[in-house]
Amino acid sequence: MESNRPSQLNRRQFLLRSTITAGGIIATNLVSKSQVFAQAPAIITSDKMRPAIPYGVASGDISKDSIVIWSRSDRPAKMIVEYSTSESFKNVRRVVGPNALKNSDFTARLYLRNLPPDQKLFYRVIFQDLDYKGTYSAPVKGTFRTPPKSGRDIFFVWGGDTAGQGWGINPDFGGMKIYETMRQLHPDFFIHSGDNIYADGPIQSEVTLDDGTIWKNITTPEKSKVAETLTEFRGNYIYNLLDENIKRFNAEVPILAQWDDHETTNNWYPGEVLLNDDRYTVKDVNLLAQRARQAFLEYLPIGYETNDPDKTKIYRSFNYGPLLDIFMLDERTYRGPNSPNNQPVPSKKTDFLSKKQVEWLKRQLLSSKATWKVIASDMPLGLIVKDGSTDFEAWANGDGPALGRELELADLLRFIKNKNIQNVVWLTADVHYAAAHYYNPAKAQFTDFKPFWEFVAGPLNSGTFGPNELENTFGPQLIFQSLPPGTKANRPPSEGLQFFGGVKINGNTKVMTVTLRNLVGKIVYSVDLPPEK
Repeated sequence: MESNRPSQLNRRQFLLRSTITAGGIIATNLVSKSQVFAQAPAIITSDKMRPAIPYGVASGDISKDSIVIWSRSDRPAKMIVEYSTSESFKNVRRVVGPNALKNSDFTARLYLRNLPPDQKLFYRVIFQDLDYKGTYSAPVKGTFRTPPKSGRDIFFVWGGDTAGQGWGINPDFGGMKIYETMRQLHPDFFIHSGDNIYADGPIQSEVTLDDGTIWKNITTPEKSKVAETLTEFRGNYIYNLLDENIKRFNAEVPILAQWDDHETTNNWYPGEVLLNDDRYTVKDVNLLAQRARQAFLEYLPIGYETNDPDKTKIYRSFNYGPLLDIFMLDERTYRGPNSPNNQPVPSKKTDFLSKKQVEWLKRQLLSSKATWKVIASDMPLGLIVKDGSTDFEAWANGDGPALGRELELADLLRFIKNKNIQNVVWLTADVHYAAAHYYNPAKAQFTDFKPFWEFVAGPLNSGTFGPNELENTFGPQLIFQSLPPGTKANRPPSEGLQFFGGVKINGNTKVMTVTLRNLVGKIVYSVDLPPEK
């Protein structure tokens, strides 16, 4: 049996096995001794003169042997990353990365590749002033652990819905402290299942609670109205980074981020025009979504694909060793209009993922050699989510046979069954409460699929809602929900009804244990899922 301890590498092994890319270009794997062991650059003494890193550091898109490192300067500067297997930065390796410029709001990222497996690595980000080349920022540190090849447990967390419904950063409450709760569990990574921001949800300085007490928010100009300009969309991400809990979390836990509607505006779809929302002077949702997408990609540690004309696809996959593959979906960019969702045959109007994304997902699932396949969906499958009185926002449209967007899901589930793809689990958020659903073909209207589990988590720092109604098309059985029916809408974080999920995969037995946890980390539901043989 292999040891569960992280692999220990000597200096030479570490250097030989590490390759770094910046801006998508491989820097080099052959560096001089002076480059490898370069000390942190000389830093001038005046804090006012040197670049600052106001919003910390973050890592993300961790997969197999690579990761993205992100940060933001306060001025034009060159990003530099130093990393080491030692917290003291002994035997440090230094990587000169891209420039942080005004056109990216001074954000920058670089790629570390060919990293050693199952290794805790320490990094620090430094920015060099482009106008005064001898002037450097103070370093800001972060850490992460690379995926194992075998022999140890994996643990990660997921959730969604941050800073929604007017519940922002309240210092008296401790800020967005659910992030600190998650950090203290030391997860390998975090899946943010969408609604990273609420671009359509202004934050006011005070909210009166039901008991008459006052919830006090930190506010900014960009968060005081709906986001329409690129500056305002960027300001929504900056707002979250004012929270110390999130900054600490970002420095220690790699992020796999996807988007949903509130990164742009509520329940949006391509081609929508906001005719009835007087808060907006920009009515073209395509224009809003273009600006929202740019800010999303600038402010989250997402890897860019050099052969992708849009820089990156928000749908993407990650391998985390032999036990786990993660597939991140994009259920916004390619969907048809929200409608009664009852079309009898597939068409552009019934697209949710789109044919291209579905075919990509099928190929990825079919080629996966990992024990567990986690599909991160930004919307739930069987919960009814309405858009107005007649239209639907998610897959589900009510009891009955598969219609509308459900035709796309039925095709995918049938494929998984026909190809005997094992151990597929769906994780989602969006509905602002936690739940566990078991999809059973024996209870379904559409029956041509393998049974599977779906787990719902959230909100992370937003209003609590729900529970939603389940439909019977795919036979979901309600195993657990965190709220009783009739719960009053938009419960504040101070009531404690905030939820996230945790997934542990045992390195020896391969059993997946899924937990749903509350604001303070207490487990409110747990289930062990043995792998199919």
